[in-house]
Parts: sequence; C-alpha cells; structure tokens
Amino acid sequence: MVSRQLALATESWPIRGSFTISRGSVTAVEVVVATLTQGDAVGRGECRPYPRYSESPASVTAEIEVLRGHLERGLTRAELQPLLHAGAARNALDCALWDLEAKLSGRPAWELAGLKPPQPLTTAYTLSLGTPEAMARAAAENAARPLLKLKLAGAGDLERVAAVRQAAPASKLIVDANEGWTVESYRAFAPALAKLGVAMVEQPLPAAEDEGLRGEARPVPLCADESAHARPGLERLAGLYDLVNVKLDKTGGLTEALAMIAAARALKLGIMVGCMVATSLSMAPAVLAAQGAEYVDLDGPLLLAEDRPEGLAYQGSTLQPPTAALWG
Repeated sequence: MVSRQLALATESWPIRGSFTISRGSVTAVEVVVATLTQGDAVGRGECRPYPRYSESPASVTAEIEVLRGHLERGLTRAELQPLLHAGAARNALDCALWDLEAKLSGRPAWELAGLKPPQPLTTAYTLSLGTPEAMARAAAENAARPLLKLKLAGAGDLERVAAVRQAAPASKLIVDANEGWTVESYRAFAPALAKLGVAMVEQPLPAAEDEGLRGEARPVPLCADESAHARPGLERLAGLYDLVNVKLDKTGGLTEALAMIAAARALKLGIMVGCMVATSLSMAPAVLAAQGAEYVDLDGPLLLAEDRPEGLAYQGSTLQPPTAALWG
C-alpha cells in the first residue's frame, strides 16, 4: 500500500501597495499550500481561496481534510476529480499530485501530460482600478510592457482607458470589468473601446446576467471569466463570448484546465490563461496550460511585495518556465 503524508498550511503574502478591482481592495492574499510526501519525494500545490466563489482558507482546508485518509493511502489524480468540485481545494491537491508524480518518476510534469517542452511566455501586467490619473501614472511606469490589463468598474471607465492609452501608446490593452457593467454600459463602452484600440474585454456583465450579451454586437472580442469555470457550460458560452479565461483555481487544477482548453478549442473559443494574485507556486502549473494561449495573464507574483525564493523568473513581462525546485 502507498504511504504518504499530507501537510496543509495557510500563508499570507502582502501585496505591493494594494490591489483594487470592482469588488474592492486587498493588501494581502491568503493561499493554502498542500504538500504530499511519499518517501523522499515531495509534491506541492497552491491555491488561492476566493470569496467570490464562497471560498476561504478555512473552507478549503476543511474540504481537503475530508480526503486526508484517501490521499495518504495513495489517491490518484483521476480518482480525485469526481470527489471535489471545480475550485481551489481540488486545485491545490491536483497540482500537488502532478508535482509528486514528477518527483517520483524523474520526468517533468509537461512530459507526463503529453505536452511539448514549455517555452517562455509574455504575460499581461495588471493595472489596479483607480482614478484616470492614478492609472495613467501606473501605465507610464510600465509603458515598456507589451500587454497591459486594466481593471475597470463602470462609471468613468472610458476616461481611465483613454488616460492609460495616452500614457502607454505602444502597449496592447485589454480590460477587465469583473462583472461591473450593465448591458447599457456595455453598449455605450464597447464601440468607444474599439476606437481606443482595446483588444479584448473580460467579463463585462455579472455571470448570472451574461445572457444579456446574446445578440449584442461585439466590436471588441469578449472573454468569459467569472462565467467560465470548467467544461460544463462551455457550449452556452460559445454563443456569448469569443474567449474563455482558464484559471486553475476555477477549474480545480491542471488536469481539468488542460481538458477545458481542448474542449474550448473544439468550440472555436480562444484561450486566456489567467490567475488569482498568488505566488509562483500557483503560477507554475498554469505555465503548462498557457502554452499556445492567445492571452497569458500570470503576473500574480509581480503584484506581491515578495515571492518565494525559488519563484518563477520574470524578465520584464517575459516569464520563464518553472524549475523543478519550484514545481513539476
């Protein structure tokens, strides 16, 4: 019988300054790290419990604890999938199991997944929601980055985008309303954003109301985020959006993320691979999922005051694949 040990830890990581979206501001993020030890091999997975999805470090830890006995007796990734819903708890365990398998086999996770060797990626860099003046200052400081992602909220958004466009004229812009618009504001904003050169709009309407997009003109491509969790429901989204944002904390791990990407491609949906603000341990498995994505948004560690010592290497907005010391 397989003998493993499971350890769980909740960690707090301060953000550089603060991070603001339409739902509010945070100055630190809490992550849950699952560690599975089998002999000399150690596998780790990190998740960021998200209140928007009724998650907390305590609730995620409780979900994982229910499976402790199964995990310590050798539960596999395939066996894990139906035992937990798509979400942060399954993500931490799924990624820990991928990492453990890589360490036990001596083969990298990308090879185990049947993927090609991962290549460096260009990530978006996120500008926190603020006044047009504040966002313009942040844009000017990051004007050399090729892709900027702007957090928006509704009133004043066109002024914010115009200010950023002036401050960073060479950067490609994508915007994220985080469910903060109405159908009426979408109709007003979308043509103007197209004129400002915005390349993509992420989740303009609340997920429960996104049927309001059906039949609306899309002068700028639309990406589903809060509306897109895992494979179920993708067919409906294909009639409303042009892309889906795949986040491992939503899909419940790399296993479902890879399956979701394949299913979305079959429906002719583009792919964005995103993240919650978290450390490089959260980003590392997402780097595998992000190979070939139209948009990559794995800047979480860049928004923290500090990252893990063995964290991902960023040169500007270029992200290198993880080393085995970090994950996989």
